[in-house]
Amino acid sequence: MQNRMVTLALQGGGSHGAFTWGVLDRLLEDGRMSFEGISGASAGAMNAVVLAHGFHIGGREGARAALSAFWKRIAIKDPFSFLSPEVTPGGANLLTHTTPAAMQAFLAMTRFFSPTQLNPLDINPLRDILEEQVDFARLSKSNDIKLFIAATKVSTGTLKIFRNRELTLDALLASACLPSIHRPIEINGEAYWDGGLTANPPIFPLLHLCSSHDLLVVLLHPCNRPGTPTSINDINQRLFEISFSSAFFTEVGGLALVKREAERGMLAFGTLERRLKRLNMHLVEASELMSQLDALSKLNTKHSFIHGLYDAGRQAAEHWMEQHFHTLGRRSSFDLGRYLQ
Repeated sequence: MQNRMVTLALQGGGSHGAFTWGVLDRLLEDGRMSFEGISGASAGAMNAVVLAHGFHIGGREGARAALSAFWKRIAIKDPFSFLSPEVTPGGANLLTHTTPAAMQAFLAMTRFFSPTQLNPLDINPLRDILEEQVDFARLSKSNDIKLFIAATKVSTGTLKIFRNRELTLDALLASACLPSIHRPIEINGEAYWDGGLTANPPIFPLLHLCSSHDLLVVLLHPCNRPGTPTSINDINQRLFEISFSSAFFTEVGGLALVKREAERGMLAFGTLERRLKRLNMHLVEASELMSQLDALSKLNTKHSFIHGLYDAGRQAAEHWMEQHFHTLGRRSSFDLGRYLQ
């Protein structure tokens, strides 16, 4: 069986991370790729850590089982009827979002009240799920897969990367700490918010600290959204998407520029220049599906929605492998040049 070593960069996006679960499940099932390192923010960080924990315990099948167990705990049967019609496998239908009055009221209150006021007991269901399913002490000593988990320092607004040896339950929760819903996570006297604010997902650690020449990015936010938003809901949704995507596009734009300059040089004297010359970038996404989902759907944990996204992720990974697996180790299947001005 042909085996290719790759690194993974996993974008965050709330429950849309179930799409990434589907992508990872299909890649693990296929078995032709090994993962040297994984970076992630928010839901991407959850997928990265759960995969690495499962892989450490039981290899590829252990990773698949761990991801399945995690997302099945996330999925609940019918807390709210967020979407109509139901999500079909592959997400073929346009998804119409209908937010119930209770959720609308809660989200409206987040504009006027702090998480301390709205959630005085600091209840976070993710804490219990992760505490039950991930052995952080054991994972912090494992180097099977290099992990790079993004969080944002509240005091400076800068990126913090937690690596394997620093990884704790609080570090992972910090990566998914939405400022309007959760209190900041404090680690060693420093407060942290969602990593997606500063890197969604981080790319540079995979270049500097891994040796693989192939980088596969799984995106959850649509790269392009046609039309200009005019309603207040559409404007807020686009602002949310931009705020959680701008860091990634800035980083990729810088990467495209330095890679072009490295390729123009006759000689590559430094390690980074040689890495950039040989870097192949790949992308798995579902822009058409994701552009039909609004920002509020990231809070939807309905069983049918989670598993519909999972099915869509598996199909996207299958399509990518059919079209582009042969490019691994040879060339990029994603045009970085489109980010050059």
